[in-house]
Amino acid sequence: MKKIAISLVVIIVLPLMYLIFSNYNNVPELDENVKEKWSQVQNQYKRRADLIPNLVSTVKGYAAHEKDTFIQVTEARSKVSQMNINADTLNNPAAMQQFSQAQAGLSSALSKLMVVVEKYPELKANANFMALQSQLEGTENRITVARKDFITAVKKYNLELRTMPGKLVAAIVHPSASVKETFTATQAEQEAPKVQF
Repeated sequence: MKKIAISLVVIIVLPLMYLIFSNYNNVPELDENVKEKWSQVQNQYKRRADLIPNLVSTVKGYAAHEKDTFIQVTEARSKVSQMNINADTLNNPAAMQQFSQAQAGLSSALSKLMVVVEKYPELKANANFMALQSQLEGTENRITVARKDFITAVKKYNLELRTMPGKLVAAIVHPSASVKETFTATQAEQEAPKVQF
């Protein structure tokens, strides 16, 4: 009887203990990685929001009668800056959707601003405007890269929670861990922009 109990311990318990100890830190490490990548996404969104007032004031000097466009850009930026999304709300699909919609609204307003710019050749030659436009384009590229990195981090985290042995280890030692929402583009972001000349 004693040999059977020892055999069970050796066959079942020891491998299970090894599995748990060797994978114990995977979920917290991947979770922190997701939070870091999300912070980078927010960092790039903030950079864009910080550039917008300078861009708008530069364009205003040339296109004072395009008041509606400036109002839309300013309102969209205001909505984005009022949203308080942090790493703890990554598990909230509704908050993530609301945040994505606010960012899509800002992107749409910026697109309209760029259409206004096309009407003013002298503005496109202005060195200040060209520098701001270059900064904004660079920021948009950085946002794309940051979102891609976030999507990859969420994928790794979710795979850890949904595949073996991570699923088993998470259920035993990290029971509060849950699958995270990834970035999804809104319907408006998936439509091709309409360019009219």
